[in-house]
Amino acid sequence: MSNEFPAPTTPVAVREIAHLQAAEIDDLCEVLIACVDDGASLGFHPPLSHDIARAWWSRLPRPGVTLLVAEADGRIGGTVQLHAAESANGAHRVEVVKLLVHPTWRRRGIASELMNAAEDIARLQGKRLIVLDTREGDPSNLLYASVGYTEGGRIPDWAKDAAGELSATVFWYKQLM
Repeated sequence: MSNEFPAPTTPVAVREIAHLQAAEIDDLCEVLIACVDDGASLGFHPPLSHDIARAWWSRLPRPGVTLLVAEADGRIGGTVQLHAAESANGAHRVEVVKLLVHPTWRRRGIASELMNAAEDIARLQGKRLIVLDTREGDPSNLLYASVGYTEGGRIPDWAKDAAGELSATVFWYKQLM
């Protein structure tokens, strides 16, 4: 990994962002590109250009989307989003989208911190159910199980990687009380 994105040396703080500044977008682009390059299934294929990553982040946050970031040492090294259901019969639920931690920031509990913060915000928003999906076999499945999510099912051939290989997705959920 690049020395330009060192591991954090101070405690990581999680916060919600209502409007992204240019430097924040730059950090989020680095995180997204590094995660895609590391093999994460995020809807993009490597190599992901900075321009495509910037265009994607520039659309966030927006109504119905809550954006959280994990930061330390003046850098953002992790993020997660909550997407509110758009239908009236889904007003009680929210979807976790793009849980990302830069590879140099991993194995420090940051993903768990982001998930806990997302759950707290979901509760404050009056949500009772959180759902998400992730590629079968990815380490993220272990994370979701470890923070109390229940596997809801699998769908084969859900996503195609850059080599054309199809992989299943695993759906997870957690009921909030």
